[in-house]
Amino acid sequence: MKIHIAQHVLFEGSGAIAAWAESRQIELSMVRLFDGEQLPDRAALEGLIVLGGPMGIYDEENFPWLVKEKKQIRSAIDDGKPVLGICLGAQLIADVLDARVFQGPQKEIGWFNIERSIQHSTFSLPESCTVLHWHGDTFDLPKQAIALASSSVTPHQGFSFKDHVVALQFHLETTPESLEALIKHSADELAESGEWIQSPQQLRNGLHHISLLQPLLFQLLDNLFLAQN
Repeated sequence: MKIHIAQHVLFEGSGAIAAWAESRQIELSMVRLFDGEQLPDRAALEGLIVLGGPMGIYDEENFPWLVKEKKQIRSAIDDGKPVLGICLGAQLIADVLDARVFQGPQKEIGWFNIERSIQHSTFSLPESCTVLHWHGDTFDLPKQAIALASSSVTPHQGFSFKDHVVALQFHLETTPESLEALIKHSADELAESGEWIQSPQQLRNGLHHISLLQPLLFQLLDNLFLAQN
């Protein structure tokens, strides 16, 4: 199986997804949408992962490739292909499923707790765990979607749709390298004041959570991209 990854900025890459793919002998194809690269034709797309990014789903004037990307995400969903969305990727999935995407009450940047909404066959979370958040926008739950998790700030932290689509507002794929890239390239956001914005040092202090989150990521990817094929 070949999985295409839609990348929106250079500093947000596949992270721990690459380690999963290598361990399962899965081919990953990074598609730099910001650099003019294109996702494959509809028939050739086997699986899709949509990464995060600092832009919003509504920033089509500044990032015109968002228009085509949304159509391709919708086509993949309609075709029953496995699709995973992370942060901006989750918001794009919510948008193409006709849910409202909007600015949240406050930015959520740091290692904060989420609570499981339901025990789901594709993505089995513990009742409570600490994950990395880095977002200002959020979304309503699309029709026919199943809520997966929530946090104190964000009622909808993730959802599944028809068992072959998972959208997560948070980052299970974080590695020490990917976190440093976010800190470096998003320093302006960290300089903002807010109850739910951690400092660079607080972010680095949370890296020990990775050892618990990576198995969750691997299980999700196994269930979504391998168990259904």
